[in-house]
Amino acid sequence: MPIITHAEYPENRAVLAGMRPMLLAGKGRLTAPEARDAFDGIMGQVPGAQGVTFEVATVGGVPGWWVRPEGADKDAVLLYFHGGAFVVGSAGTHRFLASHIAKVAGVAAFVADYRLAPEHPFPAAYDDAWSAYEGLSLLGFKRVALAGDSAGGGLAFALLARAVAQGHAPVAAAAIAPWVDLSLQSASMDSRAEADPLTTKAALVVAANSYRGDRSSDDPQVSPLHGDLTGLPPVRIHVGEDDVFLDDSVRYAQALEAAGGEVEAHIWKGMIHVFPSNVYTLRSAPEAINDLGTFLAKHLGAAANRI
Repeated sequence: MPIITHAEYPENRAVLAGMRPMLLAGKGRLTAPEARDAFDGIMGQVPGAQGVTFEVATVGGVPGWWVRPEGADKDAVLLYFHGGAFVVGSAGTHRFLASHIAKVAGVAAFVADYRLAPEHPFPAAYDDAWSAYEGLSLLGFKRVALAGDSAGGGLAFALLARAVAQGHAPVAAAAIAPWVDLSLQSASMDSRAEADPLTTKAALVVAANSYRGDRSSDDPQVSPLHGDLTGLPPVRIHVGEDDVFLDDSVRYAQALEAAGGEVEAHIWKGMIHVFPSNVYTLRSAPEAINDLGTFLAKHLGAAANRI
C-alpha cells in the first residue's frame, strides 16, 4: 500500500491544545469571500524561509510571486498553487509556505495567483494554472514540478492530468492535504468532522458549488480523483489525521497506485489541515517539508537542502 503513517509527537499535543480554541472560533468561517482578509492575515504570519528572496511577477499572463532560494538550480522550477477552497487565499501569503518547500527542493518556485470563485468560477483557475505552466516552459526551464496545498493541491493534480494528456508532463507533483473530490464523498468529511478544528463539510459544499460553476462535482477537471490517472509522473502527499480531507489523500493515492503510478501518501497522527505551515512550532512540520522538498529535488535533478 502507498500509505505511510507517522506517530504523533507528544510535544505537538501541547502546542495544538493551545491553538485549538482560536482555530475553533473560526471553524468553517474562513472559506467564504468575506473572510479573505482574515485568511490572508493568518497565512501571512507563516514565517518565510531564510536565504530566500521574493518578487512580484507575471508568468504566462498569470500574476504571482517568484520565490528564489540562494543557489537555486537554473534549469528546474516548481509551480505552486495556494489553498483556500478556491474562494480565499493568495500567492502573496502562501509564498511563505512555498518558500520552505522550494528551499529544501533547491529550486525557485512561482506561486500563481489564480482567479478565485465565486467571481471567477471554473474554468478560470484551471485555465490560469495551465497558462502559468506553459509560461514556465516558455521561460526556458527544462524540468517543472507541481505542488500545492488543499484546493491548490487539487488544482495541481487537475493540471497534472491535463499536462499528461497533452504530452507535456511535469517531472513530479506533490501536495499537502489536496482537495481532489468536490462531491465530498470521502468518509473523513464526516468521520473527522469533530477532530478537524478548521473546516466543516457544510462550508465546503458552498465553496465547491461556487467553484465548479456549471460542471458536475465529479467532473475530472474539477475533481481529479475521478479522472484517468494512468501515465502520471511520481506523486507525494502529506496530510494530517485530524483533517476532513484525510480520505481525499488516501483515495487519490490508492487510485493512482491502482492505475500503475508511483505514489506515497504520508499520514501524520494528531496533525491538522496543512500542518506544515506551522514549520517552527510543530515538530512534524519540518519533517513533512523535508520529505516533500527532497522528493521534488530528486525528480527535478536538484540538490536538496534539508531544514
